[in-house]
Amino acid sequence: MESVREGFAAGTPGGPGDLFDASTDAAAVISEHGVVVGWTRSAETLLGHAAADVVGASAARLLAVPEDPARLAGVVARCRAGNGWSGQVAVRHRDGHRLDLQLRVSAPFRMSGTECFLLSAREQWRPWTMGQSVLDGFLTRSPVGMAVMDTELRYIWLNDTLERFGGVPRDQRLGKRLSELLPGLQTEALEGLMRKVLATGLPVTDYEYVGWSWADPHRQHAYATSFFPLVDVADAVTGVCYMVQDVTERWNARQLLTMVNEAGTSIGRTLDVMRTAQELADFAVPRFADFVIVDLLEPVLSTEGHGAWLSDAGPAPARPAMRRAALRSVRDGTPEAVVQVGDPVDFLPPTHDARLLIDGEPLLIPVLDPDDALWAAREPLRVARIREFGLHSLIFVPMRARNTVLGLATFARSRNPSSFGTDDVLLARELVARAAVCVDNARRYTREHTAAVTLQRSLLPPVLTGGTALEVSSSYRPADPSGGVGGDWFDVIPLSGARVALVVGDVVGRGITAAAGMGRLRTAVQTLAAMEMPPDELLAHLDDLVLRLSDEEAAAGTAARSTFIGATCLYAVYDPVTRRCAMARAGHPPPVVVSPRGRPSFPAIPAGPPLGLGGMAFEATEIELAENSLFGLYTNGLIQGLDHDVEQGMSRLAEALTRTGQDLEELCSSAVRTLVPVPQSDDIALLLTRTRALGADRVASWDVPPDPAAVGAVRARATRQVEDWGLGAEAAMTTELIVSELVTNAVRYGTPPLRLRLLRDARLTCEVSDASSTAPRLRHARSMDEGGRGLFLVAQLAHRWGSRYTAEGKIIWAEQEIP
Repeated sequence: MESVREGFAAGTPGGPGDLFDASTDAAAVISEHGVVVGWTRSAETLLGHAAADVVGASAARLLAVPEDPARLAGVVARCRAGNGWSGQVAVRHRDGHRLDLQLRVSAPFRMSGTECFLLSAREQWRPWTMGQSVLDGFLTRSPVGMAVMDTELRYIWLNDTLERFGGVPRDQRLGKRLSELLPGLQTEALEGLMRKVLATGLPVTDYEYVGWSWADPHRQHAYATSFFPLVDVADAVTGVCYMVQDVTERWNARQLLTMVNEAGTSIGRTLDVMRTAQELADFAVPRFADFVIVDLLEPVLSTEGHGAWLSDAGPAPARPAMRRAALRSVRDGTPEAVVQVGDPVDFLPPTHDARLLIDGEPLLIPVLDPDDALWAAREPLRVARIREFGLHSLIFVPMRARNTVLGLATFARSRNPSSFGTDDVLLARELVARAAVCVDNARRYTREHTAAVTLQRSLLPPVLTGGTALEVSSSYRPADPSGGVGGDWFDVIPLSGARVALVVGDVVGRGITAAAGMGRLRTAVQTLAAMEMPPDELLAHLDDLVLRLSDEEAAAGTAARSTFIGATCLYAVYDPVTRRCAMARAGHPPPVVVSPRGRPSFPAIPAGPPLGLGGMAFEATEIELAENSLFGLYTNGLIQGLDHDVEQGMSRLAEALTRTGQDLEELCSSAVRTLVPVPQSDDIALLLTRTRALGADRVASWDVPPDPAAVGAVRARATRQVEDWGLGAEAAMTTELIVSELVTNAVRYGTPPLRLRLLRDARLTCEVSDASSTAPRLRHARSMDEGGRGLFLVAQLAHRWGSRYTAEGKIIWAEQEIP
């Protein structure tokens, strides 16, 4: 056969031992039962066994190690799957020595009706060996520092790299221990590891540590070291070899990442501006600096401004007004500080002005020279402190967040001899950036919180008074124990005829949104109450208002729809003359009533839907209250809890209010403390009143005949009654004029029966009632239309006047001040 086809060049056969030459591989065929079926001359050459000695015999007797049935079964299964197998096998040569072969087994095939496998093997290559010169060059020029120590841990050999790392010449190291040469390293720990290697014979790898060296005495370096035992031919440990690498950059990068991660959990744990600034200073000392200052702009601390200078607001001041927000030093009492926390400061490093803060770029002074003329001239006191405490390196980092200038952070080193470098500037920038976001969050929260508190305090009644009808006390506790605000509100509104309106409500949510919603509802209730509406009608108008406001917000977009997401309300009117209380509620819990004998109850009032749902009616209920009854209105936060339901909370409230002999204000406070001993997630409001009755000696009434001639007689009776009450001649004269006009107007336009009533309370009230439902148009008293004729004079004489509807008709009333 032609060995080379025309048109192709014959390749040069590889020589013996060529890595890719398979011509010298030993080959054999083994049956599925492990019997040698075929034996080549190459196999005879490799193992020394002639074909006649092995063919027909078991191949297992050629192995140099005991047969492993599990491994053999795995190999057979892999080959039968069509994958073949290759691996290492130890066999015994005919002369008895062991051979390690690289064996390959083919997929099975059939031969003479028997399943067989083709095996090819070659002896493993001997490892490469290097000459002494190559080895010496490798060890000497390796970028890894290497040394050999004897059993006493004395140097007996080291390479050039290690000599450079430590800065100690080779001839001074040989025969000495590490602790005698480099005291700035962790020599006790390192020699302890070497003793462990000598004792156990086990290596220690990748031990990292930080230390100083004579090669660079002003900067710490990080090293990674591995220790290995040296073993002689008798397997005895004769020394220790160690290898060391300078991993300072890797160490610094890891430390930077670790410090930044730790800063994320240590800075900004509260929404307090001053506390956040102090957390930055506390974190950086002594990890990063020996002395840290944080100065914040006045608007940031006062929450009155944004803290930034706008381009259209004129140039920034050269030395902006700041205030010291935080200090921290490695020395007790921060003696380096010229200005203490809370004091004003306008310091910026020479020769810089406010542009340093606006531009936001850090300023690095790696070596601070206190003899610099600018520092000596502009900051003599600071220069004195710099000299006294050895401050030698500074970093100034402007504090900015969301394009807002907040202040300046200063980092200084004194005891740490290393000067700040560019890597330190990156770390300082990152720390300050994280702190700046937290400070800005705290500033924004403080501004919103202050606005919400101010809004709520301006909307809630500063002083509650029930006049002669009620004794009043209240308690309000926001969900945020630090002084937050919510949507709970209550009010006491004086009405005509010595009556008093009581209202309590709850807007879902908290913060400025809930406070704003509460304010709108409270204002609406006051307006509707002044119109003398009965409770059910007032809630219906309030429901319409909430619906209209919600629709307006919906039309404005989702961003504006945030005020009315839900509200409840209870409105009650108490009349001290009749001791009747009319009330209605919109999704709010019922009031609690405690009789003078201490029996609690919850009046059955139809619940009604919460405000803003629409489409459902509100129902009013009227009850009679005995004099000195306790009447309480509250919000859900007082009766709800994680450990009990609403009904249990109401029972606990009733029990807390049945204590007798307590002052009303003391009872109100103790009830809240008992029911809510710890802060919870909902606001709490409790309005407690104790009812009074307006006795017969303070009320006088007369029927009025529907005859103009009767006006004079009725007027005379009213005047005598005022004189009998001892209210003075001026009050009697004013009453005479008011009664004359009101009665004349009622006789002329009203529907019988007519009645006149005088009430002596904090003010003197004159009421004329009739059976009609048409009242004078109340555009203003100065209107002289037919229905309101005569009321102009009443308006001039009375403190206030108006009309209201009753079940029997209407009442026109006028109040006047009395001595």
